[in-house]
Amino acid sequence: MDKNKTGMQADSPTVQVDSYALTGLVDPEIPGQICPRRTRIQLDWMLLALEALDLNAQENTLAGLQDLQLQPMIKNRIHLWRLRNTNPLRRFSQRQPLSLSEGKALVALACYLARRQTGTIRQLLIAYDQLKSQNLSVDHHFRLAQYLERFRGHFFSRMNPNRVAIAAYEAPEKLDELALRLLSQVLFCTGTAGVERLWASLFDGEVV
Repeated sequence: MDKNKTGMQADSPTVQVDSYALTGLVDPEIPGQICPRRTRIQLDWMLLALEALDLNAQENTLAGLQDLQLQPMIKNRIHLWRLRNTNPLRRFSQRQPLSLSEGKALVALACYLARRQTGTIRQLLIAYDQLKSQNLSVDHHFRLAQYLERFRGHFFSRMNPNRVAIAAYEAPEKLDELALRLLSQVLFCTGTAGVERLWASLFDGEVV
């Protein structure tokens, strides 16, 4: 009797997650049914940008796991750290694959966090466009400069400097370009059907 109950509990979390936060996310037809390298990098970097935006990112991330009922998939902060370390460019990269279900959970979490910051994201992108049109540096806007500084700190502390792909961002202007591009992609998550659109975009060119 107890064994049957345990088995039911083990199976139910997947049903619960699929029926709520991940509804509508279709599995792409890719080899091995695991998230490819580019998808893992992109997801981790988008979450990195969101962390740079939000001083309360850790608390809001944990709240997101609960609100979206993702805890059966991502049990705690350590589990989330392990999933994000499937990004092969991280200092402590994990060699285990990121399953499609885990990737979906990260997508739902990223969109949840992005929606909390929609106003800030729009303001920073508008400010950047205005600075660019006036030939001014980002230092002329405190919030934008703060975001870029925090992103640089997160990036260099967590990515492996010995990887060629990371060395390409050694120049500050290149890393700022990445941070701003990610900001635009994060805004993409805040709109209607943002979860579905982000999920599909992560596999452009990967689906066979």
